[in-house]
Amino acid sequence: MSVAACAEIVRRGDPDRFLAVMAAPVAARQVLFPIYAFNVEVARAPWVTAEPLIAQMRLQWWRDALGEIAGGGVVRRHEVVVPLAHVLDGEAVRLLDGVVQARHGDIMSDPPDSFQALETYLCETGGNLMAAASHALGGDDPHLAARIGTAGAAANYLLAVPALMAAGRQPLMDRPLGTIQDLAGGQLDSLEHLERYRTHNPPAALRVAFLAAWRARGILEQARRDPAAVQDGRLGGSEFARRAGLLRASWFGI
Repeated sequence: MSVAACAEIVRRGDPDRFLAVMAAPVAARQVLFPIYAFNVEVARAPWVTAEPLIAQMRLQWWRDALGEIAGGGVVRRHEVVVPLAHVLDGEAVRLLDGVVQARHGDIMSDPPDSFQALETYLCETGGNLMAAASHALGGDDPHLAARIGTAGAAANYLLAVPALMAAGRQPLMDRPLGTIQDLAGGQLDSLEHLERYRTHNPPAALRVAFLAAWRARGILEQARRDPAAVQDGRLGGSEFARRAGLLRASWFGI
């Protein structure tokens, strides 16, 4: 029941966030690894079974675990739940519960009902996750954190498009190129909020949390410029550029 077990879950299931956390101070890693391991487990839950009822039960298990943490009593002995209980307060639990509820949308193979529904899904998953991580580190601007987290989620969603299509999903609805450009363009506009972040010199806690979105700007810019790269699986750039981007983000911000 250690943070090391959570770190291994993140390393295997979310390598970009793993690298972002390893670029953070040791004290921050103790907070972030349980939160991101939780996210890996919750994101995976709808995909490990073809039975919708079983997937729903798996997600409910995580909601129940969050309820135990919020209650402040004994929590179930689980390699993620126990460390998570040491880093969450009631507000962070509320935000992560929103992540679990949003993941119910991954159970069925239907495409998003609308572009607005897609943006809402990204906000309730990536936005809530970033807000929870920032809050747990002592951040005091949940709205900014959520906007940046949503942009990061949009970038990850576009990276996942080829895999989603291979699984029989329709992630881009009935207008793929238009959806890509609208999503990338809108989230790049949101990232302009980072000017406020840089200008006001926020606490180090916020800067650490924001590292999780270190690839967002480059991916979104590429998708807006070359939307066909999303479906072709050409999004993301080289491994060298990927590592260099994290180094830049750790020095100067996203």
